[in-house]
Amino acid sequence: MSLLPSTTEIVFAIGAGDELAGVTIECDYPAEARTRRVVSRATMPSGLTPSEIDAYVSARMAAGEELYALDVDAFREIQPDLVLTQDLCAVCAVDAGEVDRAMQHLGCSGQVLTVDPGSLEEVLQSITTIGVAAGRDDAAARLTAALRARLDRVAEAVAARPQPRVAIVEWTDPPFTAGHWVPDLVTAAGGVPVIGTPRRPSVATTWGAIAQARPDVVVIAPCGYRLDGAAELAREALTSAGFPDDVPVWAVDADWIIVRPGPRLVDGVEALAGILHPSVMPLRPDLARQVRAL
Repeated sequence: MSLLPSTTEIVFAIGAGDELAGVTIECDYPAEARTRRVVSRATMPSGLTPSEIDAYVSARMAAGEELYALDVDAFREIQPDLVLTQDLCAVCAVDAGEVDRAMQHLGCSGQVLTVDPGSLEEVLQSITTIGVAAGRDDAAARLTAALRARLDRVAEAVAARPQPRVAIVEWTDPPFTAGHWVPDLVTAAGGVPVIGTPRRPSVATTWGAIAQARPDVVVIAPCGYRLDGAAELAREALTSAGFPDDVPVWAVDADWIIVRPGPRLVDGVEALAGILHPSVMPLRPDLARQVRAL
């Protein structure tokens, strides 16, 4: 079972997709993941605005209430040998403690593997960890080697270029900095991250504080909104953000290339390099469909 979209992606990428019996409602990549049994769903109502989502999440967490519901019948019927989960972010998925309690209650003897990468390097290492647990060591090694080779190509292309200051905004109302591995993506793409702290959680800030960081480029990357939704939120935010007219603002499909700690983060590095250094790293057509200049 995979209780994270990112670990679902990794399982398929290392050739273990046929053994995947359960996923979350958010697991949508690759498309085949949609055919697996859904074993975890978010409790949050649909149709909320970003500010309403923030208020809902804050209230649930303050009350000690879960944001995700496990399907205990699915656990009982599947009896998984391996469950992939996380403790990194209570907003992103069910945490490991809840899974452990469910497994004990149901008498499931499978392994619960907690995957909590805080940096781009740790994301790559997590692929190796999952590969070992799933019996796909060689496939995981090949995948990580290919991803590292792509990162090396980006680094070589942008090495002699000026490094623009980049602000990646993970939420818009209120605005949140993008922490954990996201600053690493900016650095790997030949930029300087000016908000967000590597290996640290995303935090609420203000549009004024973001403007005071003097970014040369702003990237709006709200999780869960896809590209059209991100572009709409970005346009709304720009009415009060206070950025100079000459600061380019981009919207991106964050779920596709930024916020899910899996193999497609390397796509994210390549997309950001295409935004920051188009003369040496032009956007591939597939990545151009995940970003939009406003």
